[in-house]
Amino acid sequence: MGYSRRHTLAMGLGGLFVTVVPIRVSADAAGLIEAFTGGAEIVEGPLEITAPEIAENGNAVPVTVTCPDAKSIRILAPSNPNPEVCTVHFGPLAGRHTATTRIRMAETMDVIALAEMADGTFVQAAANVRVTIGGCGG
Repeated sequence: MGYSRRHTLAMGLGGLFVTVVPIRVSADAAGLIEAFTGGAEIVEGPLEITAPEIAENGNAVPVTVTCPDAKSIRILAPSNPNPEVCTVHFGPLAGRHTATTRIRMAETMDVIALAEMADGTFVQAAANVRVTIGGCGG
């Protein structure tokens, strides 16, 4: 199947559009924190984040976040092209307020966990993970 002149022109214009028009690839981690907390002060609290110090492969880094009495937990990887990893909401019947996931990391960074507590306050914790082979093409 050959390409007609019209198809070739359309593909060329599409490629030009993608390279010229700025596309926002990643959101700002500070903006995501602001959106989660609504501008409220972040205090010290019982939030615990567990992640390996060194991840040989950034494709699947295990992260566990535990926070008793949390209504919701948000995990961020700020240096990733898309820094928002996940947000977990806990209902009143939740037995354990723990979130465990595997995240893809582009490079060495601090993984940030935020928790909204039952009393409306917010707590934050971070864990530095050194990545030897990036999982986002790096």
